[in-house]
Amino acid sequence: MARLAQTAGLTDVQQEILKTVREFVDKEIIPVATELEHRDEYPQAIVDGLKELGLFGLMIPEEYGGLGESLLTYALCVEEIARGWMSVSGIINTHFIVAYMLKQHGTQEQKDHFLPRMALGEVRGAFSMSEPALGSDVSAITSKAVKDGDEYVLNGQKMWLTNGGSSTLVAVLVRSDEGHPEGTAPHKSMTTFLVEKEPGFGEVRPGLTIPGKIDKMGYKGVDTTELIMDGLRIPANRVLGGVTGRGFYQMMDGVEVGRVNVAARGCGVAQRAFELGVSYAQQRHTFGKPIAQHQAIQFKLAEMATKVEAAHAMMVNAARKKDSGERNDLEAGMAKYLASEYCKEVVEDAFRIHGGYGFSKEYEIERLYREAPMLLIGEGTAEIQKMIIGRRLLEEYRIQG
Repeated sequence: MARLAQTAGLTDVQQEILKTVREFVDKEIIPVATELEHRDEYPQAIVDGLKELGLFGLMIPEEYGGLGESLLTYALCVEEIARGWMSVSGIINTHFIVAYMLKQHGTQEQKDHFLPRMALGEVRGAFSMSEPALGSDVSAITSKAVKDGDEYVLNGQKMWLTNGGSSTLVAVLVRSDEGHPEGTAPHKSMTTFLVEKEPGFGEVRPGLTIPGKIDKMGYKGVDTTELIMDGLRIPANRVLGGVTGRGFYQMMDGVEVGRVNVAARGCGVAQRAFELGVSYAQQRHTFGKPIAQHQAIQFKLAEMATKVEAAHAMMVNAARKKDSGERNDLEAGMAKYLASEYCKEVVEDAFRIHGGYGFSKEYEIERLYREAPMLLIGEGTAEIQKMIIGRRLLEEYRIQG
């Protein structure tokens, strides 16, 4: 086991889960990840393996057939999986955000209906806030739901839907003005709908179209899509929590979990980049000795390792805070910001250590170099994290009088 990024105070069960996941990553993900990524191929065999391990039910309570584990356990598993291939962690992340939102905010009927099948990986979750004209500015959402008898009719276009094609349940945030007088703050007139659909592309249910995969620089293998609603009819019992107007708060609660997840992904990718860099530096010789013996390279390795360790500590702290029931938006924002920035820097240093070979598709670092930038924008950009952190600090340190 590597010296870096160790976590103190884990139970025997947590240690056993992490050992199992790490072995799966080393045997089943790392050997095939680069080839699958270059083909932009969905990793079906890997996903089936994760189902067998029970990872789709990791945080779902035992009463619904899950393992009932903590956010910390989940984040540490994500860190391991992202170390193998970040796209795979994306496949389970959106699933978990939806499962978490159902667990925290769903009606009893919604929990009973969805969570047992989500724990088995039979129902696969995705969630959708962004639209073509907006990302971080959630209050500007234009997709709309209008009440029509016992149903709602949804219209609008959504963007950047991770697992848009492979999912069978999408939590969609739209504007719903019903019961909210004109002039109501935008975030108080939004509702999350639980939209069931067939996997695949094209019209996946009447009024709902998933046009196809968006071609991306990195983060391949996982399908990222648009979602178009045109007269999509959803029964009233599929309003998350059964009451309209609470969608913004439900989604923000889910995104806090998502930010810890993105921090964990940054930690995992940075760890892998460090492993590749420190290994290559001992194999490559210049001027009669391994480049690891040159002070310039040792300084790089020292900086990389320190960043890996610092990011891991902040991610663990944010997860433990959420697990304790405390508000963790400050810690989650800090962890996501630091881990994603450090990840980019560690990957770039590993890339530099590889020299010209880092530019070759034969070497794994080339893939990591294209994957790291996604973490700078996923679950809110670095700039948005800094706004959240700044506002929370001013709340905590407001001067009196």
